[in-house]
Amino acid sequence: MHKLVAFWIPLIWLSTAKVSAADMPADASRPNIIVFYTDDHGHADLSCQGVLTDIKTPNVDALAKSGVLARNGYSTAPQCVPSRAGLLIGKFHSKFGVEANGASLEGFNSELTITERLQKAGYVTAQFGKWHLGPGNRITDHGFKHVFNQNSGAYFSANIDSDGHDREMSSLRPEMYHIDGCSKAAASIIDRYKDDPFFLYVAYRAPHVPLDAPRKYLDRFPGEMPERRRQALAMLSAVDDGVGLITDTLAKNNLTEKTLIFYIGDNGAPLKIHKLDAPGGGPGWDGSLNDPLNGEKGMLSEGGMHVPFVISWPGKIPGGQVYDHPISALDVAATTAAIANIPAQPDDFDGVNLVPFLTGERNDAPHEFLAWRWIAQAAIREGDWKLLRGGDREYLYNLENDLEEQTNLAAKHPEVARRLREKLSIWADKLDPPGLASGDMSKAANDYFDFYLDGKAASPLPQKFQPKSGNPKLSDKPNRAVSSWLTRGGTMSVTEDGWRITPHNPGSGQAPFITKNGLSLNGPVSVALTLKPAASGAVGISWRTSTDKKFKANNRVDVDVENTTGFQTIHTNLPSDSKIIHVRIQLPPGITSIQSIELKPASGKLVTLE
Repeated sequence: MHKLVAFWIPLIWLSTAKVSAADMPADASRPNIIVFYTDDHGHADLSCQGVLTDIKTPNVDALAKSGVLARNGYSTAPQCVPSRAGLLIGKFHSKFGVEANGASLEGFNSELTITERLQKAGYVTAQFGKWHLGPGNRITDHGFKHVFNQNSGAYFSANIDSDGHDREMSSLRPEMYHIDGCSKAAASIIDRYKDDPFFLYVAYRAPHVPLDAPRKYLDRFPGEMPERRRQALAMLSAVDDGVGLITDTLAKNNLTEKTLIFYIGDNGAPLKIHKLDAPGGGPGWDGSLNDPLNGEKGMLSEGGMHVPFVISWPGKIPGGQVYDHPISALDVAATTAAIANIPAQPDDFDGVNLVPFLTGERNDAPHEFLAWRWIAQAAIREGDWKLLRGGDREYLYNLENDLEEQTNLAAKHPEVARRLREKLSIWADKLDPPGLASGDMSKAANDYFDFYLDGKAASPLPQKFQPKSGNPKLSDKPNRAVSSWLTRGGTMSVTEDGWRITPHNPGSGQAPFITKNGLSLNGPVSVALTLKPAASGAVGISWRTSTDKKFKANNRVDVDVENTTGFQTIHTNLPSDSKIIHVRIQLPPGITSIQSIELKPASGKLVTLE
């Protein structure tokens, strides 16, 4: 099933093929590089994978036909922030402290991105879509000349418009669907810089929630199916159209054979076990599927890490390949540096230059092993064998015969488990912090391991999501405490859009707030809040520490929000050195819908809206 060998070049060292200028002819002009990066995109959801028949991605299929479909392509983390940090730096993210969402970005900010290296070498660099690595208006600090940070229907940071014209970096009102806007802007940059080497990072926020496909894409998928599945198919169809627009623009400018393209998912799809077809497009299953892999986003099982992965470079890499050796998103930076003839030191990257392996110049496998750590989970894949740990649990799988991770062979092959555990431990000791885990297993992680790997019954759905009269429908009954957060100055209800906070007197300009006591958050605490306010204004977040008897005026941060048709996510920090026990979030006047709240302490468990 899977053509693998047991002798590879270690991931933690660079191979000599990685960044050598000898890989390219001395007189070769520097190629362009485009990285398409999708969001919460399950392994099954490319039609060229041949897994499902409802997905339609003809333009990505054409990329695979012209190049390589990587059957064993892996992300670096089962979550957005660390996977993106690793991709752009080219090192495993826990080496510079970005272990998971909510982690400090100081380590990322101190590292050189591949775009900074390219910019110094004369490349034009541009970012489109989701960033998730700090403020949008600071993306240029990381080596991007042009920024078009649209990932929703809200205002977004940009220093170009969708026609590729320069503008001052500031908030830009969307003029089209976010996926379409990013595609148009990227195509415009190709037209503008057709005579210069360029690097485009096209990071579509799709099919990540909120599910928001326009009717023209939804109409491509008629018939009976879960509405969340229809939304995912529609959003991925919009992505595929964008790939087509961009590749057509390359062809128009005679750049097809001068451009290396990667198409990679950032992690597996979030199924939330139940794949609940909840109304609306808010938190929950995003409609994407990981078949036939086991598990989902938030796991180091195959379903969380084994992602869509396509590589194309017509004229350089032979087309029609199905490549079976495991490769990693970390290989993007090393490959890019090599083909752009950028000098690098042996410890600059953890990936390898894939070009010699894909052209047939080398027939061995790129990596001796691939390894991962994410909070309380760790895993290593060497040849057909994969060792997976979650807290005190340990699993050994032979992926040649059991890609679905159904049969734990740890007891049958203890010597293999011991050898892989030792190798994984040596690798993990080089992370920050060192060790096989950096935290404890969360309740969600334990539930996932119980269900997917140990075969236990799924935890029941929360009562508010229980089907009523055979139809899964969210309750819209107002309740001051439908979540563990309390509402003051208004009522909270659960709707298709998420949690809706309605002031007692909506027309009075009164601003309600939500509050949560009994916390134990080691400061400083990072905050991510996704909301849709009825009016522009400020969100004020106040906190009380274990030594405070009441809220203090200076223990508050304010973040401006705009009244838009879609949801927007704000990020801020509560700069407390003490333990925070009580938080209040003051909302703008009028009705506000909230999709998610995350309070990430300096150490300990994440607190969310639930």
